[in-house]
Amino acid sequence: MTPFVRFMRENALWLGTGVLLTLLSSFGQTFFISIFAGQIRADFGLSHGAWGGIYAAATMASAVVMVFAGGLTDRLRVRVLGPAAILGLAIAVLGLSLAQGVWTLALAVFGLRVFGQGMIGHTAMVAMSRWFIATRGRAVGIAGLGYSVGEALLPLTFVALMAVFGWRELWVGVAVVLLVLSPVLFLTLGQERTPQSFAQSHSSTGMQGRNWTRAEVLKSTFFWLMVPSLLGPSAWGTAFFFHQVHIAEVKGWGHAVIVAMFPVFTVVAVLFLQIAGWIVDRYGSARLMPFYMLPSAAGFIVFAVAPSPWWGVFGMALMGASVGMNGTLGTTIWAEAYGTRHLGAIRAMATAGMVLGSAIGPGLTGVIIDAGVDFVRQGWGIAVFYVMSSMLAALAARGLQRG
Repeated sequence: MTPFVRFMRENALWLGTGVLLTLLSSFGQTFFISIFAGQIRADFGLSHGAWGGIYAAATMASAVVMVFAGGLTDRLRVRVLGPAAILGLAIAVLGLSLAQGVWTLALAVFGLRVFGQGMIGHTAMVAMSRWFIATRGRAVGIAGLGYSVGEALLPLTFVALMAVFGWRELWVGVAVVLLVLSPVLFLTLGQERTPQSFAQSHSSTGMQGRNWTRAEVLKSTFFWLMVPSLLGPSAWGTAFFFHQVHIAEVKGWGHAVIVAMFPVFTVVAVLFLQIAGWIVDRYGSARLMPFYMLPSAAGFIVFAVAPSPWWGVFGMALMGASVGMNGTLGTTIWAEAYGTRHLGAIRAMATAGMVLGSAIGPGLTGVIIDAGVDFVRQGWGIAVFYVMSSMLAALAARGLQRG
């Protein structure tokens, strides 16, 4: 039996929990919500900018909540927090299916972002960082497969289902699935991999050989150098999926053609998710930090100039490479830099930054679209942002290597 197979077999329950949580978080992620953008805008009479504004406002509000709620992972077991977050997402999903006005729509989107994009994925990744130390990168990479499976299968599945069912009916079906799985997860995690006191008694340290508090992190140069890397991938990656219907119209390819590219994105993301996990476990996160956003920069440029869907596939693959590496680094960086004792609170702050980015991206790009500059042409500016963020990340990496 190979070491990898042994690792998977001995930790199947806990790794499976991570995969399940990240998969279920898909229902609050932009790539899923945006599938229904056309129907939602039509039902509520919204322009691209108006829908983007509602989405941005709800997401910004969820970022504020995440700063405080994310710290619950330092105090509560995954067995309790995971099912509770799934239940909260189910309520938000049901609320969206029943929404009749702009305010109820905004409230439902707020719930989707808090529990879907925020708490469920955050809970999974903090658990992986605490449950595994020497194999943290590998564990985070495996748990992140849930995101990739969701990105690959859910858009294709639900676009096909929309030919038979209304969008509101489909969201009711999602709520039922979540309501069933919430108690299942609670019963499955009868015994966690580590005791509740793990954060206090079995923490690994970060820079300077100590565990940092959130207040200390806010005074750290490393954190502020990484802020653009928090905001950028979330902002522009989210905007890309959010405006997928618009992109299809601009390129003249049809929405189904864009959706058909998602599996390529996912396969490449999965590949680089695992490669990044191996590199992190062997060499540390600092080796990848200066480079992981550059494929996305190239991907947006390729999409801007792509004359055919095949070029679009290549651009999507480049974006997938960055997303895969970010899936691992987005958790391991903070554990390596600041330790794991207060990781829930620290990563919650980082997650709030990413959520904030996901609010800025669709809202800002939607306004620019309404002003006459389509999203495809905006890709040039987005690429420049990625390159500049990579330069700042390179400076941060030097600090992490020095410890």
